[in-house]
Amino acid sequence: MAEKTFAQALNDHVHNEFAASQAYLAAAIYYDDLTMPRMATFFYRQSIEERNHAMMIIRYLLDIEEEATIPGVAAPNVSFTDIVDPVRMALQQEKKVTQQFNELASTARAANDFQGEQFLQWFLKEQVEEVSLMSDLLTVVERAKDMPLEIEEFLAREGFGEEGEAGVAAPPTAGGAL
Repeated sequence: MAEKTFAQALNDHVHNEFAASQAYLAAAIYYDDLTMPRMATFFYRQSIEERNHAMMIIRYLLDIEEEATIPGVAAPNVSFTDIVDPVRMALQQEKKVTQQFNELASTARAANDFQGEQFLQWFLKEQVEEVSLMSDLLTVVERAKDMPLEIEEFLAREGFGEEGEAGVAAPPTAGGAL
């Protein structure tokens, strides 16, 4: 059986990014329903960020004249046990995505696809930041799980997660910054 091409692997990963976007949207809605607007906003932002990651990959595929496919995704989990559960899910999600990007980088390297490997460098760096961010948020939410207003105050005070991902090295998205 032939090895999967890097373009095929990227198309497969578009699914993962859209699925993560949906999972974060579910978390945002959960917090919005609890009247935790800072946590809701944090996860709405994360949802958009994951969607934009998919769009970056799509733009790259179009730029290298490869087919870009748009997969359907399964409905995300919308049942959370407590206010810690969505953040725990998010940290697990970011660790999983880190492994997926490592595998993509390995695929590009094995295929001697140097442009593909270069394209992934920003994502690999971004994943270090994302895992750290979710790990820190999980620590805060676990400590204050019985005091949700303390979590909201922390997010407001620290501007947690508001840095965004803008930067010179960020790949462009298909459709621009929509």
